[in-house]
Order: sequence, then structure tokens, then C-alpha cells
Amino acid sequence: MAEVTEKGQQLRDEIIKQLYYKHPLSLTELSKLTNKSLPLVTKMVNYLIDEGYVIEQGLGQSTGGRRASMFLLNPHKNKHIISLAIDQLVTSMVIYDLSGTKVQPIKSLDLSLLAPDAVNQLCDFIAENIKDTGINKEDFLGIGIGMPGFIDTKEGLNHSYLKPVDGSTFSDYLFKKFGLPVHIENDSSLIALAELQFGAAAGKRDVMVANIGWGTGLGMIVNGKLYRGSSGYAGEFSHIPLSNTKKLCSCGKTGCLEVETSLLVMTERATAEIAAGAATSMRDLFKDKSRNIGDLFLEAASNHDPLAVSILSDAAFLIGKGLATLIHIMNPECIILSGRGAVAGKILLPPIQQAVNKFCIPRIANQTSIIISTIAGEGQLRAAASLVIEHNKFEI
Repeated sequence: MAEVTEKGQQLRDEIIKQLYYKHPLSLTELSKLTNKSLPLVTKMVNYLIDEGYVIEQGLGQSTGGRRASMFLLNPHKNKHIISLAIDQLVTSMVIYDLSGTKVQPIKSLDLSLLAPDAVNQLCDFIAENIKDTGINKEDFLGIGIGMPGFIDTKEGLNHSYLKPVDGSTFSDYLFKKFGLPVHIENDSSLIALAELQFGAAAGKRDVMVANIGWGTGLGMIVNGKLYRGSSGYAGEFSHIPLSNTKKLCSCGKTGCLEVETSLLVMTERATAEIAAGAATSMRDLFKDKSRNIGDLFLEAASNHDPLAVSILSDAAFLIGKGLATLIHIMNPECIILSGRGAVAGKILLPPIQQAVNKFCIPRIANQTSIIISTIAGEGQLRAAASLVIEHNKFEI
């Protein structure tokens, strides 16, 4: 292939991005999605086939005329992405090939972000998993990471957690360790991005995605795009002052929604109730130290343990009260309940809907549907991988 112009490189990258998010696609569909002429797209797709990035899958469904050839990214192209989903207590990692297929099972590490050596533990975890795959460094496109905290995506800096002792930014520190581009994003924003790219927000313009986990977060889709705000910190839902308790939030303030709604608070309340003699299946369940206590609590709630359901319902009602406030402000067409807590969706939904019905003007509330995410389990990992796809230049 002749030397690629800047516009040609942009088209190459855009075609690969579209095939990563929506596959398979025909040449006509790619032409519409990239807003480029069909002959130009056809020429570039042929180049990408010659280079091994794209393969032809076969023919699409008939629409009355000649069936169109369909194309997708080549799963055998030796390009891989390292993806991490980090929360306050657990880090998950997976390695995908170019088609978005996992090349190893998801690996997890119990890691407190407040631990003094958290950065080194994380690096060791990444290095061990890379070694297990046997994949050469030059065959990785980069590392995508979703994590909680106030994150400057341009600088690769997390102002809240994982600050390297050498004073460098988190992204720069990992780049020096692994020699790969590193892209980070707030976890709640990434979960919203996952819903936009792969889930229930696809094709919608105004959506709020509640991230129910160790913290309580929010990602926003406005006009069909992820909304970050003027400085990138939009969506700090957990710090809306709706709590009447005097509990101090991690942000240093009192009254924050998070002090009554996070999974961490729910498990603390369950543990206290058990110590006080409450009758609950969690008494035996929490003895399993091989599993995360949050997962055990959600399992108990999903199995209709009365105490677990009561605790979860109380938190969900307050989350619903917060969402009612946001509905009045944003008037979204849809709210998606996602994050670790989405596994208990059938229990979360009624108290959240009850709160919205109680506190929201009916004319506005009736225009907003509230649904449970179907991709919460892997959504953040998939969206973290897409950060690499978005920033990469796919050269020959």
C-alpha cells in the first residue's frame, strides 16, 4: 500500500472502530457510518483485508436485491488489548483480541485502592497475567482502564487514588512499566459508554446510567454522546446531599448520598445486624472468606434473604430519590441501572421506581423508563478496551 495520508489514516481508524462496535457491516453501512463515499470505503476495506485487519464473513440478508458482502475484524490478527475494571476493593482484568473476544478468562484481584503499595500490587497483577498469555509486548495495542475517582483523562491522572510514589501520573507510571499506551477513564463514565456502544443506550440520545457498586456513580449520555462536563468531572451523583445522617463521606463532606447507598455501607450494615443477632442466611454465607463480601451480600439478596432485601431496598429507595432529582433536571428518555449491584436488579427496581413515583412530577417521570443493564458483568471491561481502540492509529 502506498504511503497513507492523514485523511487516509483517519478513515482506516474509523472503519476499524465501526467494525469493533458494530459487526459485521456491509460496505454501504460503513460508507454511511464514516460519511465517506462508497468507492473510497471499498478501496480502504480492500487494503485492510490485504493487511489482515479485516475479513469477509459472507453475505448479508436479502433486502430484495443482490445480497451485500459483510465484513468484520479478523480475530486472528495478532493484535491484543489489555483491559482493567478497577473498583475500590476489587480489580478485574482481561485480554481481548481485535474482534473483542477474550483470549483468557477474566482474572480478579482483591485490591484496596487505599493500600500503600496498591500501585505496585496492580503492576504485579498485570505483569503476571500478561506473562500467562505468552503474547509478545509488540502484539499489544495498549492498556485501557476504568477506575473510580476524579480523573483527568488527558493527563492520565487520577486525583483520588493510585498515585505513584515517584510523582508521575498513573498513566505515565504504567507506560514506563510496560512500554504500552495507557488510557484511563472514570468507571461510571465507562459504564455509560459501554451501554452506549454495546448495551441498552445504543441509538438513544439522552440516558443516565447509575453505577451501583462500592460507591454510587453516574454516567450520562447527552445528545448521543458521553457527557463529561467542562472539566471532566460530571456525574458525581454520589455526592448529592440527600443523607440525613452525620456520616462522613470519603470526599470529606457529610450528607452525601453515598454514605447510605454504596455496597460498602450495605455490607457494613449487614455485618452489624448479624453481630446484633439478626436471623439471616448471611451469618453462614459471610464465613466464606474466599469470595468478596459484596458478592455474597448480593447473592443473599437475590435469594430473597429478608435482611439483605431490606437493606438493599432502603438504599435503592434513596438512590431513586436522587434519580428523581436528576430526572427533573435532565428529562432523560431512559435510566439504566448498572454496576456490580445490577445483579440484584429485580429487587433494586421496585423501590427505585417507588421513589421516582413519589418525588417526581408524573408528566416528567412517565417519559423516563428505568431498566436493568444486561451487560453490567463485563460492560466496564469492554468499554475500557474501547479506549484503546479510540486512541490507536492502526498502521501497517
